[in-house]
Amino acid sequence: MDAEVVSVVVAGLGVSGLAAARALARRGERVIVLEGNDGERQRAAAAELAPLGVEVRFGEPELPEGASLVVTSPGWRPDHPLLAAAAAAGIEVIGEVELAWRLRGDGAAPWLALTGTNGKTTAVRMLTSMLTAAGLKALAVGNVGVPIVEAVREPYDVLAVELSSFQLHWSSGIAPLAAAVLNVAPDHIDWHGSLEEYAAAKAKIFRNAPTVIYNADDERCARLADPYRAAGRRVVGFTLGAPRPGQLGVVEDLLVDRAFVPDPRHTAEELATLADVRPLAPHNVANALAAAALARAHGVPTGAVRRGLAEFVPDPHRIAHVARIGDVDYVDDSKATNPHAAAASLSAFRSVVWIAGGQLKGADVDDLVRQAAGRLRGVVLLGADRARIREALERHAPHIPVVEVPGQDTGVMDRVVTEAAKLAAPGDTVLLAPAAASYDMFAGYAARGDAFAEAVRRLAKR
Repeated sequence: MDAEVVSVVVAGLGVSGLAAARALARRGERVIVLEGNDGERQRAAAAELAPLGVEVRFGEPELPEGASLVVTSPGWRPDHPLLAAAAAAGIEVIGEVELAWRLRGDGAAPWLALTGTNGKTTAVRMLTSMLTAAGLKALAVGNVGVPIVEAVREPYDVLAVELSSFQLHWSSGIAPLAAAVLNVAPDHIDWHGSLEEYAAAKAKIFRNAPTVIYNADDERCARLADPYRAAGRRVVGFTLGAPRPGQLGVVEDLLVDRAFVPDPRHTAEELATLADVRPLAPHNVANALAAAALARAHGVPTGAVRRGLAEFVPDPHRIAHVARIGDVDYVDDSKATNPHAAAASLSAFRSVVWIAGGQLKGADVDDLVRQAAGRLRGVVLLGADRARIREALERHAPHIPVVEVPGQDTGVMDRVVTEAAKLAAPGDTVLLAPAAASYDMFAGYAARGDAFAEAVRRLAKR
């Protein structure tokens, strides 16, 4: 049988796969999309692509003969049989982000890119707000908002690019004007195989960037940035302490720049105040400093940095205050989907009734519990991996009362909030910071946060 004439295979028909298939078809490429799920959404996407000449094949994905390139969706693991077959055949596998970089035209907008275990979306939206405040036509893309392969077709001045470890794994040629790593902590170990491989994926953001920006308070980040000093790149740190020359940091209640100034050894410029950072928490100040460093690398003046921060509206479910009931605050940080994020959230409060649990994704919680023990008034656990968190509490905080709420029905969160209220004393914060993913019980972290907020509001009415 003659080999099929196929130019590009797109693996997966999600948001990024659909965008990649559209972009390639518009360029005249022959495209076959492989999709394992045959549902209403996937069929609608296939119908959208049909007029462009794109073939969509449903069922167990098999590599077509004649393929010259595979564009994979971020969620597909490297050991997927299709991707393994492509690698064995010497066929290049890239992601939608790498494809977008290759499709950029002459005079395309520069990229300001960031990654990290936590804080990516907040930081990239802060950055976009700063760029907009400077009068630039800017857009947040990548792991948030518009697929980047679509954004590169539009006449933007600059793109603020959020990149996940999955996206970076499948990228090799991207060269942002400046790149930042916010933090590195164990996450997605089940996908990458090890913390070392996960960190290596994050580090790829620096590979071709003239300006390397890193969290000077994060040892792993510092190690990722170190090789680029010797390579002659501009390496800029950010810290919650007083900045040294070449860093951004905090002096009293001010965010200051000692990197993007004419004389970093002897001068500094005020960027904003702590009051401009919302919500005010240590990890969010770090997000603001990272965003400011990226903006300054693009030449954004200090006044626009401050205006951008002041005008920034935080996304839901990120340390969002829900209510105060009986002198107890209820806070939704459902976006804290791993132990590192939960640790940052817990550190923002003095006395906490902690609501935790879900899918830990292979992450260890011992360090989290050990660090948080002194702040805990009590703990309420839910979700698939609640036993692992309970065991860590027994090891490192045996004096803390723990309540487990079993079940997966719609009333679970009401029971969780009720138990948390029983444990709380005046002045405490009941904090939903699960340290785990939500898909064992909810459609996503947003649905989990909504359920918490609704349960709190029902509690307030009793």
